[in-house]
Amino acid sequence: MSSVEKNSTPSQVQNDANSVADNTTHFGFQTIDKEEKISKVAGVFHSVAKQYDVMNDLMSFGIHRLWKRFTIDASGVRPGNKVLDLAGGTGDLTAKFSQLVGKEGQVILADINSSMLNVGRDKLRDRGLVQNIEYVQANAEYLPFEENTFDIVTIAFGLRNVTDKDKALRSIFSVLKPGGRLLVLEFSKPEHEVLNKAYDFYSFNILPKMGELVAKDGESYQYLAESIRMHPNQETLKEMMENAGFEQTSYKNLTGGIVALHKGYKF
Repeated sequence: MSSVEKNSTPSQVQNDANSVADNTTHFGFQTIDKEEKISKVAGVFHSVAKQYDVMNDLMSFGIHRLWKRFTIDASGVRPGNKVLDLAGGTGDLTAKFSQLVGKEGQVILADINSSMLNVGRDKLRDRGLVQNIEYVQANAEYLPFEENTFDIVTIAFGLRNVTDKDKALRSIFSVLKPGGRLLVLEFSKPEHEVLNKAYDFYSFNILPKMGELVAKDGESYQYLAESIRMHPNQETLKEMMENAGFEQTSYKNLTGGIVALHKGYKF
C-alpha cells in the first residue's frame, strides 16, 4: 500500500485522483487496492455510527438538516412512490420520505454498513415509523433489487465512500423506473477560493480534533475530510451521471458549493 506525499495539498491530491490504476482506488489521500476499501470504510463507520448524528450537527452547525430538506423538496416525491434511500445511514431522509409517501408507498433504507443501519433502524422505530419502511444491507455497486423498481433514489453523503462510483451509478440507473430520478447530495468544490481555503483549514485543523473530542476517533474524521477532497467536482459528477445513462442532469450548489445536489432522470 502506498500513499501520497504528506505535504501534498488537497488540490494536488484531487488532481491525482484520475490517475489511479484500475486495481487501486483512494481511501482519503492514500492509494490502496480496491478490495481493501470496503473494509476500511466499514471500519470508519462502525467506529462513528453511535455519534454520527451528533457529529453531523456539530460539523455542519446544523446546516445538514437544511441540505437534506432541500433534497426532499427537490425530489418531487408523491404519495404512493417507492423510494430507495441509499447509504441512508441513520435515516434522516427515510424518516421524511416515509411520511410523504404514505401508507401506499414504501421507503427502503439501505446501507452497506450494519452499524449505521442498526442505528438508523432503532432511531426510526423509536419515532414510531414502522409501517412503510424496510431495511436492507446493500452495496451500491450491486444493488439487490429488480430493474425498474423505484420512483426515486437518493444517496446523501455516501457516494464519495463508494469504491467504484461509475458502477454504482449504473446500478442505481438499473433499479430506477422509467421516469424515475436520482438525487445525489454530496460535499463538493466551493465556488470561491477564499471559501475554499477557509473550508480546508476547518476540515484539516478543526474537524479531526472535534472527532477526537466527541467521537473519540480523530482518524476517522481525518479520512472523512480527505474523502471529500477526493470526490469528483460538480461538473465531473454530472458527466459521470450522464455516462451512466441519466438525462436532464443538473446540479445546484448549496452553501457556496461546499455541498452540491445533483439530479438526473431515467427515461
